[in-house]
Amino acid sequence: MTARRAPGEVRLIGGQWRRSKLPVADRPGLRPTPDRVRETLFNWLGQDLSGWRVLDAFAGSGALGFEAASRGAAAVQLLEADAALVASLQASRLRLGAQAALQVHKADALGWMARAEPASFDLVLLDPPFDSDLAAPALLQAARLAGAGGFVYLETAAAIHDWPAVLRPYRQLKAGAVHAQLFVRADA
Repeated sequence: MTARRAPGEVRLIGGQWRRSKLPVADRPGLRPTPDRVRETLFNWLGQDLSGWRVLDAFAGSGALGFEAASRGAAAVQLLEADAALVASLQASRLRLGAQAALQVHKADALGWMARAEPASFDLVLLDPPFDSDLAAPALLQAARLAGAGGFVYLETAAAIHDWPAVLRPYRQLKAGAVHAQLFVRADA
């Protein structure tokens, strides 16, 4: 199986920055969430995320986090360990005028999430590199960070069948090589 090359750009599909493009660097393991999957995710969540606090833990191109901010999220935190991708995210943030709603952090996602305040997000977006073993530990941290009734989205190469007890499956889909699962924190 050959690795899929990342497209040169990805287009935001909804909200105030609809049709705006984000650059996608040709980096190992970087594959932005496909348009169809992003559209489905935000249909599941509702189109208006006004006031939501969102964490995009493995930001990459930033497509998920920028999409949330475009749809009204009040505070979006983008975490990315790769310095070149952080610089690209910062440039997109400035170009779109997203400084008020969106913060970019050069950080190891698991370490950052371990230090973050529990129950501090309405939505945690997880799209770790497919060739890594980060999905399970990231899901565990995300369950701690989602507030009661909050959502955790996980995108992986294979569906996850074991998740923290406080999470309940809400929706899922398979599109090509992508398994997308949306959980809700059910200990309200």
